[in-house]
Amino acid sequence: MNLTELNDHFGLSGVLTFEDHNGLTRLQVKTPACTATVYLHGAHLTHWQPTGAQPVLFLSDRSDFAPDKAIRGGIPVCFPWFGPRAGGKPGPSHGFARIQPWEVAFAALSGENVHLTLTLGPTALSRSLGFDGFRVAYEMVLGKKLTLRLTVANYGEGMLKYEEALHTYFSIGEVRRTTIAGLESALFVDKTDGLKEKETPPEALILSGQTDRVFPENVSSTTIGDGPRTITINKSNSATTVVWNPWTEGSVTLKDLRPDAWPGFVCVETANTGEDAITLAPNDAHTMQAEITLGKA
Repeated sequence: MNLTELNDHFGLSGVLTFEDHNGLTRLQVKTPACTATVYLHGAHLTHWQPTGAQPVLFLSDRSDFAPDKAIRGGIPVCFPWFGPRAGGKPGPSHGFARIQPWEVAFAALSGENVHLTLTLGPTALSRSLGFDGFRVAYEMVLGKKLTLRLTVANYGEGMLKYEEALHTYFSIGEVRRTTIAGLESALFVDKTDGLKEKETPPEALILSGQTDRVFPENVSSTTIGDGPRTITINKSNSATTVVWNPWTEGSVTLKDLRPDAWPGFVCVETANTGEDAITLAPNDAHTMQAEITLGKA
């Protein structure tokens, strides 16, 4: 659909509007409860700000907004693999979902909440990478809290194995003064240290250097302590949590991120990766959910 058709079919007067940005279609949401921005490219939520609060998501001011590039920041959708594709097989980092155009399936206002569903089916790119009989539905409930549901269905004749992640960039005041509670004494794989298995200390996590930690078999809720506020992530049907910050040394390798931007965000990701990858039988489906709420410290 073009912009006129999208606004005619799914626009909500004074609440939800579709517009063009640098050749990409995005929708703007404004309600008494929040403001939000979602790009159809990658089904990418780049902004969510409850009324009276500071923005919750970080977006790089050097991010590429192009059809063949992933957006840096917000909440990238990683599917059907996380990081580089296993076995050295070809394919874009974090899968193809975040660089494909998604379709709008539903948009409605319920009270002060906007309910939005975007979908992705097989594309020329996915088929070239061996992924055909699938459908992804991404439901967002945008209000004072944020609810995200990622449902993958297998319509093929064989088994479908995939990884998934909501690679959320949280905007914070200063990462070195930020706490992450809920991962105390949890085992993790340290991707910055040769994939060694380690254990988090028995207190809230405070980052002190480049961090890329994968917490397998971890279903815990996490709470980010960001000065006077807290950001809590409750999740379901997610067995992996990932914590990431590139720090100085990692940032210089990322062209779409200012080298001095890393203190202003931390990624706490709701995921199913590695040994926690999902395998679906034909005609089966799986839904992973994350719910993000703000509180006072």
